[in-house]
Amino acid sequence: MGNGLDGRSQADAPRIARVVVDIPVAQPLDYRLEPGLPADFGPGSLCVVPVGRRREVGIVVALARDSVVPDARLRAVAGPVTGPQLSSSWLELTRFASEYYHYSWGEVALPALPPLLRNIPKAARSKVRKKEAPSVAFGTSETLRAEWNADALGPAPAHPARPALRAEQSDAVEAIAAAKGFAPFLLFGVTGSGKTEVYLQAIERVLGAAAEEAGESGQALLLIPEINLTPQLLERLRARFPRWRVVSLHSAMTPRERAQAWLQAHSGQAQVVLGTRTAVFASLPRLRLVLVDEEHDASFKAHGGPPYSARDLAIKRAQLEGVPVVLGSATPSLETWHHARAGRYRVLELRERLAGALEAGAQPGTPSVAIRTIDLRQEPADQGLAPALRAALEQTLARGEQALVFLNRRGFAPVLRCGACEWLSRCPRCDVFAAYHKVGASLRCHHCGWSAAVPKACPDCGNQDLLGVGQGTQRIEETLRRLWPQARVARIDRDNTQGVRGASRAGEAFEAVHAGDVDILVGTQMITKGHDFQRVTTVGVLNADAQLVAADFRAPERLFAVLMQVAGRAGRAGQASRVLIQTRYPRHPLFLALARQDFGEFAQEQIRERKAARMPPFVHHALLTAAARTMEQALEFLRHCAQLREALEREHKISLFDAVPMPLARLASESRAQLLVESAQRPQLHAFLREWLPLIRAQGARGVLRWAIEVDPQAI
Repeated sequence: MGNGLDGRSQADAPRIARVVVDIPVAQPLDYRLEPGLPADFGPGSLCVVPVGRRREVGIVVALARDSVVPDARLRAVAGPVTGPQLSSSWLELTRFASEYYHYSWGEVALPALPPLLRNIPKAARSKVRKKEAPSVAFGTSETLRAEWNADALGPAPAHPARPALRAEQSDAVEAIAAAKGFAPFLLFGVTGSGKTEVYLQAIERVLGAAAEEAGESGQALLLIPEINLTPQLLERLRARFPRWRVVSLHSAMTPRERAQAWLQAHSGQAQVVLGTRTAVFASLPRLRLVLVDEEHDASFKAHGGPPYSARDLAIKRAQLEGVPVVLGSATPSLETWHHARAGRYRVLELRERLAGALEAGAQPGTPSVAIRTIDLRQEPADQGLAPALRAALEQTLARGEQALVFLNRRGFAPVLRCGACEWLSRCPRCDVFAAYHKVGASLRCHHCGWSAAVPKACPDCGNQDLLGVGQGTQRIEETLRRLWPQARVARIDRDNTQGVRGASRAGEAFEAVHAGDVDILVGTQMITKGHDFQRVTTVGVLNADAQLVAADFRAPERLFAVLMQVAGRAGRAGQASRVLIQTRYPRHPLFLALARQDFGEFAQEQIRERKAARMPPFVHHALLTAAARTMEQALEFLRHCAQLREALEREHKISLFDAVPMPLARLASESRAQLLVESAQRPQLHAFLREWLPLIRAQGARGVLRWAIEVDPQAI
């Protein structure tokens, strides 16, 4: 052939490239190797290949001498893409993800690359004619590489500030540093106990130790759940590690920023990568440490493509690379807690809360944060606020301190109601109510995005007396301003932080809180994670019961986590602080454990309930979902899928439940149904899916708009 792919003789040289592309095909596609390809063209190379009548970017995963495809039908590789050479460990990670989540290798691997690196010129994507184009190079990596090389690091201070560690923090850092090979840790620490400082010093050990041993620094990957936490943590990392390059990776970056950061990590020029779930696929040739902060957070589960868990893939990646992985949380997921209690993860516990003052060298002695419930049956709320919470807010303002009011429901009211005929503002496209937003005078569906102007009169009876029912963040903000006109009240939720300047508006609002320019902050879950509010001494929680009585078996676990998070915003500078939770179920075990701030008590009770009910982590699930124009079409498709089990060659130890409508049965004008697959053994579940899913794909759509499989579903 003369292409010199591996230096072997022409007789022994490979003739075939096995390539994965972003389409749902079970196996890599075979293409003929043509003369003129680069000498290093092989597994991990990007290339352009013909697929049908178009060209697509693919990744070479293997070279071979022969193909099951007849020579006459083999098509040639159109050309290489000038870009990164992906490592065998990166290919193995994406291959594992494709097999575990039962999507094609290309459907996982190609979207894992930054969009700019997998783009090819429009002309190159044009329809393929009978005579295909000769091999040419495509890509923009060289331009990006020149740009980032010009971005030199500034002079480093001699000794960046580094706080002294408490004994339990020091023990955690030493344990991580001493680990040899793959070692999973659970860093279990109450909110404000100094987990981030453990991460920083563990990263510092990795960077320094690797540089001493190999003459080049290692790399660390730190995953976080939310984009809005990235800027402040990125700034902290860069201040701590001025000698090394720190980059971030998340979906809010421009395509060029994302590609540059990814290539810096791939080349080894960036030593620390901070990112959200997509960063789990960053190319890191000298990876020495993986950290997952707030590992319990549902944001680590992907949607809109292969539904992978970035936390679980981070653990697998650490195993493949033979490096330690640290999962950090004050409220670990019950799966993680179960693994830790079974001895599969080593627990590093931080029991003592660290006030912000301690980081400046003050002595321990932080007052505890008192958490208590307000019984709404005894103290009914007026305009959303119970008398005890009003009194607490009044006292907080009188002392010149800050308060936080948490309500995970945006808008003015959850529903608009006609007082004459009981008409309710339903979304015309979903089985939910459209929320009333007073700001902008609109009705909005928070599920599908439908919106409309508030009607001047009831659409059914013409009555003009339309009332908002319930409380949303806009209504609570209005109430707070009316009760305390002298107070500076701010609201942070998606309604006032979305759009082009959404991230900057949220940052400006948080800065105002930190600067003391806000007296009462009201908001949704956006305000609960990772923010170090030094002046907040009172936290009020409204409408916690909505999630307590939800049908999802994971709802109590999520509620406990979010309440611990919001409680952790109080008393961070050492002041005596309190958290007041309004509820009609003050004796519920969740609230009793929360008042004692005892996650272990809550988790053990949940584990007992899960075991008795045969729920994860004691069984393993996959969820087959279908969307159709009518519910009967969706259900009929799933029933037929269930019958396909009879065509399997062997019996599997699995259970198929009846096809049923999803909890949100109608979304964006589509009817949705689900079929649950359960097995006591994970290998049995995957063995069944490997045989069953090809039969489903072979049967075609059968009246549904689309269907999907989700392994380890987070909601059922």
